[in-house]
Amino acid sequence: MSKFEKGFLIGAATAAHQVEGNNIHSDYWTMEHMKYTNFNEPSLDAVDHYNRYKEDIRMMAEAGLNAYRFSIEWARIEPVEGQFDETEIAHYRKVLECCHSNGITPIVTMHHFTSPKWIIENGGWEADATVDAFARYCKYVVEQLGDLMHYVVTINEANMGLQVKAIAERYKRQMMAKMQQMMAMQATQNGDAQQGSLEGAAQVGMNFNSMMENMKNQQAENVEVFGVAEPQTFVSARTEAGDILVMRAHTAAKRAMKEVKPELAIGLSLSLHDIQAVEGGEEVAEKEWEEEFTHYLPYIKEDDFFGLQNYTRSLIGADGIMPVPEGAEVTQMDYEFYPEALEHVLRRADEEFKKAGRLDMPIMVTENGIATSDDSRRVAFIEKATDGVAACKKDGIPVIGYMYWSLMDNFEWQKGYSMTFGLIAVDRSTQKRIAKPSLTFLGNV
Repeated sequence: MSKFEKGFLIGAATAAHQVEGNNIHSDYWTMEHMKYTNFNEPSLDAVDHYNRYKEDIRMMAEAGLNAYRFSIEWARIEPVEGQFDETEIAHYRKVLECCHSNGITPIVTMHHFTSPKWIIENGGWEADATVDAFARYCKYVVEQLGDLMHYVVTINEANMGLQVKAIAERYKRQMMAKMQQMMAMQATQNGDAQQGSLEGAAQVGMNFNSMMENMKNQQAENVEVFGVAEPQTFVSARTEAGDILVMRAHTAAKRAMKEVKPELAIGLSLSLHDIQAVEGGEEVAEKEWEEEFTHYLPYIKEDDFFGLQNYTRSLIGADGIMPVPEGAEVTQMDYEFYPEALEHVLRRADEEFKKAGRLDMPIMVTENGIATSDDSRRVAFIEKATDGVAACKKDGIPVIGYMYWSLMDNFEWQKGYSMTFGLIAVDRSTQKRIAKPSLTFLGNV
């Protein structure tokens, strides 16, 4: 028996840079090929979704999925500032048409982490000029493709820069503590205390430890490649002004797209943890939630829907985020296996919207998933997570869809191809697709 009524959106998500391959005009492509890169490997052909999208969309439809969230790559559409590529816009028209012909509702993301290289050279996501540039790009896409679009996510995980900033600051504190400990124990053999991993603290594939180690060498190379020592990519640690700039970009893009097609349903997505306070951590946990979600409410409460992205929980003590509980199952990304988190965050976000005066905010789960080599654990994760979504709907929370991350095993940013989130496996030597049992399981939900 189905958990959801007819019309509820059940699908999977991808990001252009992670699946298409050869995104040669983007900031990420540039960083992947630098000498002092933080990337384990370059994206190269990725999983060749750019050429094989018809097969991938057909596999979704045959499995029973009815929605596909994917991104349009800004660096393809506008590889040079002010110059739009008609061949690339025609490509995305074909992708949208393929979705519709297969009974798949497209959910289009306009920016999913990657930017044209020229954006970064012009100051990146701390520069006022980026607001107008992003709005111009979004308006152009809707002018060309709006007849095939309905749901639009302007910016993926708009709060990621603050999460990265928090982790960078935590790393610095750990290093200071480590140095003090080493000085106090320098006469002993075991003074080199372990600092622990930060890799699971943000819901994105980043190598935080190696980033810090490479920093000095990278700055000189950044000046050569981008013209600045610290390029402000979308996932760079963000200032408070930069955080609000992202909201301004969202607002400007929404306004520009609505001028072309007022009936578009437009929102953005945020990366949200299920923030749980342990004794003594209540005040810190409230501050974490305010930074991760509630301070954005004035900018998003009038949107047409909200994209919620969640993978796990964060336990918060008096000193901040605590390690994953001893003995807990962890994923390849070092996240705690905790599918219950999704229901908790859905309920909390709905409460916050109601407090802000938005009583009926539609919420779409735009990402939720697990990196694991054991597909039976993926099935178990999906089952528990969607049980939570169904429980929310039963209680009247307006959840309109669930997008699993991700459709395919793909390029997980700095971590390369080692993380397997997908419902579909890909043999990258041949680009052959192999459906996992979880694909059919999700289709039957």
